[in-house]
Amino acid sequence: MSTVCGPDAEAVTRGLGFDCHDVSPVVSVRPPWALAHWTMPLLELLIVGGAVFALVHALRRRREGDPVNLALWWASLVYLFVTEPPLYFPEWFGLDRLYGFIFAHNRFTVQFMADRLPLYIVAFYPAFSQLAYEVVRSLGLFRRGALRGSVAVAFVCQVFYEVFDHLGPQLKWWAWNPANAVVNRPALASVPLNSMLLFASVSMAAMTYLVVRLTGGPPRRRLVLRTLLAGVLTPPAMAIAGIPSSFAGDNAGARAWILGVELGLLWLAGAWIVVAHLRSGEPGEPLPAFTRFYPAVYLGGMAVFWLGALPAQLAAKDGVTADGTPIGSGWYALACFAGAGLLLLALYRRVRAPAPA
Repeated sequence: MSTVCGPDAEAVTRGLGFDCHDVSPVVSVRPPWALAHWTMPLLELLIVGGAVFALVHALRRRREGDPVNLALWWASLVYLFVTEPPLYFPEWFGLDRLYGFIFAHNRFTVQFMADRLPLYIVAFYPAFSQLAYEVVRSLGLFRRGALRGSVAVAFVCQVFYEVFDHLGPQLKWWAWNPANAVVNRPALASVPLNSMLLFASVSMAAMTYLVVRLTGGPPRRRLVLRTLLAGVLTPPAMAIAGIPSSFAGDNAGARAWILGVELGLLWLAGAWIVVAHLRSGEPGEPLPAFTRFYPAVYLGGMAVFWLGALPAQLAAKDGVTADGTPIGSGWYALACFAGAGLLLLALYRRVRAPAPA
């Protein structure tokens, strides 16, 4: 048995429909029409296109004198390459006994690292960090300080990301290892609460705060080094938010309460910051093309995927569809859709005249 495909990885990938022993070690390419589900090539188009759109937008902002967008785009990739390899291959880093095998992605059109890392996941980091930052920046919240703006980013990330997170396992975009109780329990339906809090919100907020503090403001020197530093420091900052639940040890119920309270506080703090800012009467920023279109396109794409998945979810028994896939929390996803929709409504009503495309 190779270290790349241990027993847990083998079981999870076979559930997704492929054998993790039969993989290309560096890169693999397959036709989009050969993927396991009709949503998968559309998801790739939505996310990879968003990352390219975000890069074009970031380069335009840099030419206008603001390096934060471009620094955030690259810091997202630094964060990706710091965090993803240990998640996919914990045995390479001596973490297999501590964390074990966590999850596996399905096979998409372009895949790296023994079919563990899809291209769309690489693109997801810069696309999504840019989406959240731009929504908050365009509302004008970063004028109140980096910390306040970054807390708002955590809230925006939560509502936009979880409509994706609670759908993926059902459509076999990825699968969590059910045997891993250290990382993947407790969970809300099929989604680990650790992922919902730490990855979906805390990481992006911490990275945004670091990027804004290190690269924003007056012209800065050594922007490349500062960008690298922001990406590298994001995982330790994320780990700090995981300390409270660690005090519960093996008590899954206590960990669920702690993580649930933290998620609730995130919703309350984020919503309070946004609503208080909207009530202050301060104008927003001009809307560039990326901010004007991409968050709405992303949310609309997720709505289409959810509509396609809804019949199977409603017919699921004991949290499992007829195809044998676990479902996410429809109610939580609906709350996130509502939160994201209200944010977009506030964004379009609040901003100044559109910026040049």
